[in-house]
Amino acid sequence: MQTQLTLDARIHGEAFTELPHDLYIPPDALEVYLEAFEGPLDLLLYLIRKHNLDILDIPMADLTRQYMEYVEKMHAIKLELAGDYLLMSAMLIEIKSRMLLPKPAEIESEDDPRAELVRRLMEYEAIKLASQRLDEMPKVGDDIHVASAYYQHISEIKPPEVNLEDLAEAWRNVLKRASHFQHHKVGKAELSVREHMSIILRRLKTDNLLEFSQLFDVVQDGIPKLVVCFLAILELAREGLVRMTQQAPFSPIYVQINSHESA
Repeated sequence: MQTQLTLDARIHGEAFTELPHDLYIPPDALEVYLEAFEGPLDLLLYLIRKHNLDILDIPMADLTRQYMEYVEKMHAIKLELAGDYLLMSAMLIEIKSRMLLPKPAEIESEDDPRAELVRRLMEYEAIKLASQRLDEMPKVGDDIHVASAYYQHISEIKPPEVNLEDLAEAWRNVLKRASHFQHHKVGKAELSVREHMSIILRRLKTDNLLEFSQLFDVVQDGIPKLVVCFLAILELAREGLVRMTQQAPFSPIYVQINSHESA
């Protein structure tokens, strides 16, 4: 099967279909070399596969001829050959010569001269196939992108050293006392938990240690303000700014500034 190539070339917009008769083209102006091999074993393996030769029963005459033709071609196009190619040439010629020589009857059991070459070819083919499979595997940065993350240490929040039931009971007592001073004045007040946190911290810096109920003014403050004050105490305890202690169950609860924070 022949393939015809057509060239669509134009010079100054005009079609160029014929070469000038006085055009000189050096004989080595264009050279195309398709096959590239990684060594003599790669070349031998290529020749064996190309001509469907049995690697376990290599016809040394044909293989040696094809190999030498390739070596001669390399010399002709002035490509530098590695010494391994020339060494393989000598090895092939030696194997071919040993197979052509008649064998005396007493050494009929001599090993096949091709055995070492076959072993090297099979090992090389196995390594080449393994490298091809590795090359086809997904690669980091090409087919695989590695996710990155960072570790952030979160300090453990220690619960207050108070029985939660006792804390709830103390809060109910505050509400009970406040209910005795309820009034029906309707008003609107903007209450801030952060503001009450600052007020409580200032009181504790002055008095150092206060009983839980002393932080609430049940006479002057209404229920909303008492609730905000209670939330401020819980927030201070959660952030570790204050410390709540109790000597025994059902005993009074005391609040003081955390010694670590005050330091």
